[in-house]
Amino acid sequence: MLNVLRTFSIPTRIKGIMQIKIAAALARCLSELAQPVVTDYELCLTFFNLFQAKQYRESVIEIDKRTKPSQKYLKTNVITPLIGLGIILSLSDFPNERVFQILGKQQDAEDIACTVDPFAYISHLSAMAYHGLTNRLPKVIYLSTPSPKNWIKFANKKMDKDYSGHFKEFLEYRLPKLTRIYFSTILKNKIFRYSSVHQGAFKHIDGRMLRVSTIGRTFLDMLRKPEYCGSMYHVVDVYKNSGEQYSKLIIDEIDRHGTNIEKARAGYLLEEILKIKDNRIDEWANNVQRGGSRKLDPKQPYREIYSERWCISLNMDL
Repeated sequence: MLNVLRTFSIPTRIKGIMQIKIAAALARCLSELAQPVVTDYELCLTFFNLFQAKQYRESVIEIDKRTKPSQKYLKTNVITPLIGLGIILSLSDFPNERVFQILGKQQDAEDIACTVDPFAYISHLSAMAYHGLTNRLPKVIYLSTPSPKNWIKFANKKMDKDYSGHFKEFLEYRLPKLTRIYFSTILKNKIFRYSSVHQGAFKHIDGRMLRVSTIGRTFLDMLRKPEYCGSMYHVVDVYKNSGEQYSKLIIDEIDRHGTNIEKARAGYLLEEILKIKDNRIDEWANNVQRGGSRKLDPKQPYREIYSERWCISLNMDL
């Protein structure tokens, strides 16, 4: 990539001032990114910032004073030349040239997903695999993302922050907005997107674009959506194998964010199966409610065998 950049972006010196074309400056900015791909919104944001600054490092950016940073100008004078030189490449998994691979960057499906959707994170069986909780290799990548309403709210806040002080100009130039990009595969990996009203708990992975649900949230997700975690039988196995090791994180997360039925399932597994004692588990038991739909496995039929303490049907063979 460096050879391409040298050929493409050798600055010129006019009257002692180093000058560089805006497409070349953008190419250099892309080479400095840690992410594997760049979206049309991110290209637009970087382009707009360079256009406003009129400078990249020690070089002045060559821009005609009559030029406006329109979407047409961005497409014709920046994106098309970068594609022509192979510095960026449109990815077929994403429609309408909205996501571009960056030359020389390692391509990883999970990192691409977290780059394309800035509010998403890896979850469920994929997070279990990342944390070493399962030996199963997910056939799909499980991706949690906010509800459509919350996604738009987060996007508006991010755009306002990204264009701080220049948001009015951004709207006037009608540059690409941050909008949700829909995709079902990345690099031949199927993607399962789970939208929830619950705000996710995730962590950023150093040196990558990857975000993954925390240990505690991953164990909560197992009880909330066991069908996305290899089935409730697999969830029980994971609790048996790793629940004691991560009991504090599990109890902390479920105590804060679990519903009553999720606390009942967790309480039964932690207390009855793993023999873990904690005052908060006792509090969960004191608040349980009876009901015919309360089952250990939410996907299996109700059984008459049940736990008196946790008021749930033990509808699976343990």
